[in-house]
Amino acid sequence: MRRAIALAARGLGSTSPNPVVGCVIVDASGETVGEGYHQRAGGPHAEVHALRAAGEKARGATALVTLEPCNHTGRTGPCAQALIDAGIARVVYAVGDPNPTATGGAQRLRTAGVDVAAGLLEAEAAAGNAAWLTSVRLGRPHVTWKYAASLDGRIAAGDGSSRWITSAEARADVHRLRAECDAVVVGSGTQRADDPHLAVRGIEGAVQPLRVVVDTNGTAVKPGARVLDDAAPTLVAIAQNVSAEGAAETVRLPRADGGLDIHALLGELHARGVRAVLLEGGPTLAGAFVAAGAVDRVVAYLAPVLLGAGPAVLSGGGITTITEALRLDVSETVRIGPDLRVTATLVAKEH
Repeated sequence: MRRAIALAARGLGSTSPNPVVGCVIVDASGETVGEGYHQRAGGPHAEVHALRAAGEKARGATALVTLEPCNHTGRTGPCAQALIDAGIARVVYAVGDPNPTATGGAQRLRTAGVDVAAGLLEAEAAAGNAAWLTSVRLGRPHVTWKYAASLDGRIAAGDGSSRWITSAEARADVHRLRAECDAVVVGSGTQRADDPHLAVRGIEGAVQPLRVVVDTNGTAVKPGARVLDDAAPTLVAIAQNVSAEGAAETVRLPRADGGLDIHALLGELHARGVRAVLLEGGPTLAGAFVAAGAVDRVVAYLAPVLLGAGPAVLSGGGITTITEALRLDVSETVRIGPDLRVTATLVAKEH
C-alpha cells in the first residue's frame, strides 16, 4: 500500500478534477505482478494500468488501491467491474470514496464474490489525496499557503528588497509544489512588487498550473507583465464594477472586506476543475484567505537569516487575541539546502 500511495503521488497536478490513485497487484506469493497510477484526467484509472501490466497474473491475485475502486461509468468504465473481470480475488483499499456518484465499488466487488478490506494506511492515503477529498467534502479547492521568510518572520527587508531570502534549493522546491497544484494565486501587491512569472520551471512533463492574479481594482497587471506570456494560462480576478481590458482572461467577482470575496474566487476556480490551489501571495492576500477560513495547509520556507524590520508574513487574518490563534499541526520539517521547510495543516477548532 505504501508503494501504491507513492505511485498515486506521481499524478499530483495532472489528474484534476479526478483524484490521484495508485494500485499495486500482488500474486499469492506476495510478488508484485502489476502496478499503475492515474496519470491524466480522462485517461485510464490506476487499476486499469495495473491490470494491463499484470495480464493473466491478475487472476487470483490481490489488488491494493489507495481509493475505493469506482463504481460509475464516466469517461472510463467502472474499475470495480474491471477488477472482477480480471479475476482479482481480493481488494484492499485505503480510503472509501465519498463521491456519491462513484461510491459503491466495494459492495459491487463483494457481490461478485471478491474479498474486500478497507482502511489500510487510510490516513497516509487521505493526506496524499487531500485536494480531491477537500473538493468533494467542502465544494471548494484545497488551499496550500506557501511563503518564504527570514527566521524572524519577515518576507522582505525594511527597504522592500527580498531577493533572495531563501536559497536556490528552496526556490527549486517551490516549482515542485507548483507542479503538484492546479492553480497558483497571487495578489496585486505581489504582482506590483515582483512581476512574478508563476509558471513551473525545471520539472519535465509538468502540467502548467493556471496563474491567477487577484487584482481587485484592475490596475496591477500591466502590459508586458510576465504572467501574460504563453508559458501557462492566466486568469485575472477583478471586482464586478471595474472596467479592465488586458491580454489575459478576466473574471469579475463580488467585493468583500476591502478585496475580493475569497469564497467566490474559490468557487470560480472549482468550477474550472481546480482542486489544488497554491497561494503564493503576500501578507494581505494571505490574511484574506485566513480570515475566510480558506487555508488548509501551510508550507513555510524559513531561511537562517534575521532582518529585524520589513513586512511580516501575515497581515490581519481576523486574529486579534491569542485565543483566536490558528493552531497548526506540523506534519514535516526538512532541510532544503540551508533552509528549513515546515509543512503543517490546520487543526480543527473545538466548538
